[in-house]
Amino acid sequence: MLDRQAWRRAWRHAGDREPAPRPEHAGVPAFRDAVARLLLHHRGLAATPGDVLATAGTTDGFAEVVAMLRARAGRAPRVAVEDPGYVRATEVLRDAGATVVGVGVDDEGLRVDDLPAGLDAVYLTPAHQYPLGARLPVARRTALAERARDEGLLLVEDDYDGELRFDVAPLPLLAGLAPDVTVHLGTTSKILSPTLGAGWMVAPPAVRDAVLERRRRTGVRPAPAGQQVVAALHADGALARHLARLRRELGARRARVVDAVTATGHAVRGDRAGAHLLVPLPDRAAERATVDAAARTGLQIGGIGEHHLDPDGPGAACGVLVGWAGPSAAELDDALVRLADVLAGRTGSCP
Repeated sequence: MLDRQAWRRAWRHAGDREPAPRPEHAGVPAFRDAVARLLLHHRGLAATPGDVLATAGTTDGFAEVVAMLRARAGRAPRVAVEDPGYVRATEVLRDAGATVVGVGVDDEGLRVDDLPAGLDAVYLTPAHQYPLGARLPVARRTALAERARDEGLLLVEDDYDGELRFDVAPLPLLAGLAPDVTVHLGTTSKILSPTLGAGWMVAPPAVRDAVLERRRRTGVRPAPAGQQVVAALHADGALARHLARLRRELGARRARVVDAVTATGHAVRGDRAGAHLLVPLPDRAAERATVDAAARTGLQIGGIGEHHLDPDGPGAACGVLVGWAGPSAAELDDALVRLADVLAGRTGSCP
């Protein structure tokens, strides 16, 4: 789906740039400018280039935020995560020695009313909850922002699939509703390539300053090459064209996947966004059997159980995650035939 000529031009442009005379701890200026414009035009977030810090991706940016939280508190932070949720975020917290607090997710995303007291931060994916695919409604976003202000919480908004909606306009970002208590994290891994290593952070000034100070002290900072490529793609309009084409293609693919799955008698769970959905199954045994059966046909699908803090706990969702971004059109057609065979006879859903 990527325009190869535009991609090559962007890399040539990046290679033609003179090396910076000193480390750019906040990131390449042209990249920060491009991100600020991208956030305004595609996500409705009014941020200046000075508000943007480059990262190596959302996981890297989250690790920097967790390190800042630990340093600020003088102890291991207590952080709430969605359950089920993004495994890498949980691993970042565990590596830092943080206390991980799982909070349930329903068809409207994080159950904000279930957040316990005594937290330092909340990590969530409100645009397209990973992995259940819900979109956090405005009422919950507002309630979460109010709690953050009242209790001194830091909200970490991972804008997972934020640019990839196929039906209606995205809801206001948490960073737009509550910029004083929200760290917004984004990445190019889904919209361009997971190998590019170019992401961004928009954070309250105190958080931004603490992250920059840590970078200066440790010398760790994101590599500039990927940032230069993104800046070049944005400058000639290739990034905007690519995003429009990507939305059309992924939206059409989603429709084909939904048709193929529902024709087997299964339901699908997940908002009209992104590049994955959940096929509910009756129990964990059926989930594992389906994953194994798919693997024997050469299909790689994941079970929802691996995204739960306790996969056998009460109320844990059961099912398999099906994605469609990677294969070619012909490969997807073949995969859907095999997926339909695998799903045959496995119906129902967990509570």
